[in-house]
Amino acid sequence: MTDRRRRIHPPTPGLPGASALSSRPRAVVVGAGIAGLTAATALAERGVAVDLVEREDYLGGRVGGWTEHHDGAELAMNRGFHAFFRQYYNLRALLRRVDPQLRMLAPVEDYPLIDGAGRRDSFRGLPRTPPFNALAFALRSPTFRLGDLARINARAAAPLAAVSVPDIYRRLDHVDAETFLKSINFPESARHLAFEVFSRSFFAEPAQLSAAELATMFHIYFLGSSEGLIFDVATANFDVALWNPLGDYLRDRDVRVHLGAGVSRIEPGASKSLRVQTDSGEHFDADAVVLALDVGGLQRVAGKSPGLGDDSWRSRIRRLRTAPSFVVHRLWLDRPVDGHRPAFLGTAGHEPVDNISVLERYERDAAAWARRHGGSVVELHSYAAGAESPAAAAIGRLHELYPETASARAVYERELRRSDCPLFAPGTYQQRPTVGTPHPGLVLAGDGIRIDLPVALMERAATTGWAAANRLLQSWGLAGHELCTVPTRGRSALLRPLAERQGRRR
Repeated sequence: MTDRRRRIHPPTPGLPGASALSSRPRAVVVGAGIAGLTAATALAERGVAVDLVEREDYLGGRVGGWTEHHDGAELAMNRGFHAFFRQYYNLRALLRRVDPQLRMLAPVEDYPLIDGAGRRDSFRGLPRTPPFNALAFALRSPTFRLGDLARINARAAAPLAAVSVPDIYRRLDHVDAETFLKSINFPESARHLAFEVFSRSFFAEPAQLSAAELATMFHIYFLGSSEGLIFDVATANFDVALWNPLGDYLRDRDVRVHLGAGVSRIEPGASKSLRVQTDSGEHFDADAVVLALDVGGLQRVAGKSPGLGDDSWRSRIRRLRTAPSFVVHRLWLDRPVDGHRPAFLGTAGHEPVDNISVLERYERDAAAWARRHGGSVVELHSYAAGAESPAAAAIGRLHELYPETASARAVYERELRRSDCPLFAPGTYQQRPTVGTPHPGLVLAGDGIRIDLPVALMERAATTGWAAANRLLQSWGLAGHELCTVPTRGRSALLRPLAERQGRRR
């Protein structure tokens, strides 16, 4: 929290805790990913009785961790690398509940990017202050020349430098990211290496992603914040480093955690306003419910709960889409990769691989395995993967980029293929469901839920979790929780009028 211009969103005032009420409210939080864990934390800290219901056997959702057993060996496993940027104020506020110093995170000092021609970019040593950070990145990039800067259509590109949330969605949500970047004459080679990395972090090709989402990402990481572009990573598997300690924190506040319990539907209750029914026939009665589910889970529950909301709201949920599949290959190799390899390498033009992680560089479990076996634990990510994306193709790319791995044997190998991340396609912003719903006791949270703040990915999940809890707390007269974001408007007073004029032309 070094950016003096970060935006504080004060909480709604109210009573300090539920003990001051005539009766204690009870809430059910469905889903124990980042959004659900955040909402449960926010409610429990105000004395609300909380049941946290999760269909998996572990906490953390898509950022969860677990242990797998292979040939008598215990292997730490998760769904792959996640970057905890310094701009993720609300996620970090959650993690500080269990460690105010955030010692479960460690910085990755650089994450180089390499394109199909072998050209490399780096975020190491960039100035933090906008716009000098983006300018320095462009000028030292091998894919970006001074002449390219002169050819950029400054008027058309002005929204990138003067993002205002939520107004940027009115201006750019109708166009896809690829078309927008072409319209501003951004050089193609630099576009692939710089912007494609951001768009594919949404698990989508630029042609499938709203230009407003890309512009918001550019604002969050480049021109809207001076926190810098270096991020932190968890120092152990996610269950050990993050969620098991947070689960203990919640249980200490009387949260009842129910793992391995899928929710089938929600209906009006007898004694309370809502009844949550599980797949096993168990039910929970509550004054309020937080649905913190992925797109498919939300659609299933809403589809089986005709008493919730209205036709318009259910239609919004039905229209939600998931991004193309992503694939994670994790290899436990019998010999090490070269010592100079970075912890994380982003790629462009090396299909189907989008990045390579060397886990023993930062994760304790992988480091211990590598020491015992004299090897390495390597992870390959393929975003927006096709239905047929064979492991052999990804491993072949690893051998091209890290030739020393070609002679290594995989002692263990694990492939995860999932398609459960939200897709932010052009023209969908206005129809996305928001935190509030037509039912006063029902709120939504998650990284696919619309909130008119400059947040994305894991930070959007955490922010909607706090916001969902705040909405319920306010209904009971209880104090809410503070939110913090990067500035909601572009930092340049000179560029904002230009962007506004361009917006009026659109």
